Amino acid sequence: MSHWIEPHPTGIYVRPADAWIDPSVPRERALVTHGHADHARGGHGRAWATRETLAIMALRYGTAAGAAVGYGEDFRLGGVSIRYVPAGHVLGSAQIVLEHAGERVVVTGDYKRRADPTCLPFEPVPCDIFVTEATFALPVFRHPDTGSEIDRLLGALHANPDRCVLVGAYALGKAQRLIAGLRARGHHDAIYIHGALERMCALYGSFGVELGELRLATGLPAKAMRGAIVVAPPSALNDRWSRRLPDPITAMASGWMRIRQRARQRNVELPLVISDHADWDELTGTIREVAPNETWITHGRDEALAHWCMTHQMRARALALVGREDEDEG
Repeated sequence: MSHWIEPHPTGIYVRPADAWIDPSVPRERALVTHGHADHARGGHGRAWATRETLAIMALRYGTAAGAAVGYGEDFRLGGVSIRYVPAGHVLGSAQIVLEHAGERVVVTGDYKRRADPTCLPFEPVPCDIFVTEATFALPVFRHPDTGSEIDRLLGALHANPDRCVLVGAYALGKAQRLIAGLRARGHHDAIYIHGALERMCALYGSFGVELGELRLATGLPAKAMRGAIVVAPPSALNDRWSRRLPDPITAMASGWMRIRQRARQRNVELPLVISDHADWDELTGTIREVAPNETWITHGRDEALAHWCMTHQMRARALALVGREDEDEG
């Protein structure tokens, strides 16, 4: 185990750089993998992140002191060479590659291996220590083809022209990926969005992600949205806001929709297994691909992934970092 990088419940400390990776409390120096709130917090003295992630943090927390890091660009802090490479999770997401004392450590943050038109694909980097998530690290989680799930959504829409399909999708990443996926499958009608998604969709557009015609669903008569797709945060699916929609078919886009009980608990009629995280085969396949001497598991189903590593003669340890999982973000 490396002596210069230290896991703590509130984040990973890089001692020679005097910097923390994705700290859950404000720190003087923070290296941030991506913009989701369980990884990017406000209040840091200075944050290093991609341009896109800094823009997301500014949108969510207000202006913050930050240094933009381009993908593949090397910089140094306290003798540690640092490089950000794509993680394929959401816009601006990055793995952080650290090199010091003849060792290479890769901290993935969250990641996925599926194609996503809204962000750059995951780039595998061989390393000595691989620090990975484990959100869906159980064999039951094998995500279906994303295009097939979107086709199911379009099929429900076309079969019910007098209703709308209301899709719960996390405001950062999932909503934009879903909309871009619908466009890729030939759906070019206006898509209606909840007001909570408006600024994030506009931010994606400012970075060149084409989402087509979006209209705010707020204040419109129900008949205007018949035969349409409406995208909202998962929290809006069953609240008063949704009651004025035209007999909505309630859908939710999440890797957790693989578990039928979760869908029933959320009153979801059309569960869509669309995840922004790697599934079981992708997690284990990625570990094989980067071939680390040791795997550290930050959060999720860490015991199952650590057990898989050990049964394949690979060293592993669970870090149990706090505050690292948002169920709606899966």
